[in-house]
Amino acid sequence: MQKEHTYLPEKVRWKRKVYRIIFKSDTKMGRLFDIILLLLIVISTFIVMMESVKVYDAKLHKIFIVLEIFISIVFTVEYLLRIITIRNKREYIFSFFGIIDLLAIVPFYLSLFFPITKYFLILRMLRMLRIFRILNLMDFMNDGYLIVNAMRKSSRKIYIFLLFLMIFSVISGSIVFMIEGGRPPGFESIPQSIYWAVVTVTTVGYGDVAPHTPLGKLFSIIMMISGYAIIATGIVTNEMRNKSGIRMASCNRCGNSHNDSDARFCKTCGEKLPMDDLPETASGSKP
Repeated sequence: MQKEHTYLPEKVRWKRKVYRIIFKSDTKMGRLFDIILLLLIVISTFIVMMESVKVYDAKLHKIFIVLEIFISIVFTVEYLLRIITIRNKREYIFSFFGIIDLLAIVPFYLSLFFPITKYFLILRMLRMLRIFRILNLMDFMNDGYLIVNAMRKSSRKIYIFLLFLMIFSVISGSIVFMIEGGRPPGFESIPQSIYWAVVTVTTVGYGDVAPHTPLGKLFSIIMMISGYAIIATGIVTNEMRNKSGIRMASCNRCGNSHNDSDARFCKTCGEKLPMDDLPETASGSKP
């Protein structure tokens, strides 16, 4: 994700001033601007929720519409100013926060043609993530970047796990369909049986669909236990990593945990690794 402090302001004087206000929070105007935006986000979210309540919408519909128009215009002007006041416009437009800022205004204009899309304005809540910058909690935001990077590096494992879960659910759903003999409710077809399998193997258990035959109930027990077994694979994965000679300790600077077992320095940033985390050799001493 692109961090906002990397954007470069335009050289025009007024654009630099506006840039300082909308991208920074180290001035009174910048901080006030951010706080006002957060309040507008809260108000906008509240309006969207209240519009779904027919009693309040019937009484305050006109007020809700006026406030939505005003807030949407403010967000539109702010989004355009963010683009105008920086030099690396493309980086902002396609950045994480740039996309969120765009999603905060698009539903309003879509609702002019498709009224139901106005409820997508709830996506404006994502802009609340900027509260970390406003309240000087960037350390928490940096932790968020580490989580995203970790998920990106683990994407192959996640894909394999989801593929396995999908195959397992399809096969299990087909088996229970045959066991139950297509009995209602819930097992009239294989797709409906797959729904039951997914709910069961993920240990959600809505209870809206349940087998009636003894063999079907036995199969349900196996599915439930399998669901917990899948969760337990995380324990196995950690054990495999420990045995494979890969350090589990994270670097204090960048958070990288993929270091060799005998490494003294992080191979990503060069920071010295904690000696307490080094594995012991056969003689009982650390390398």
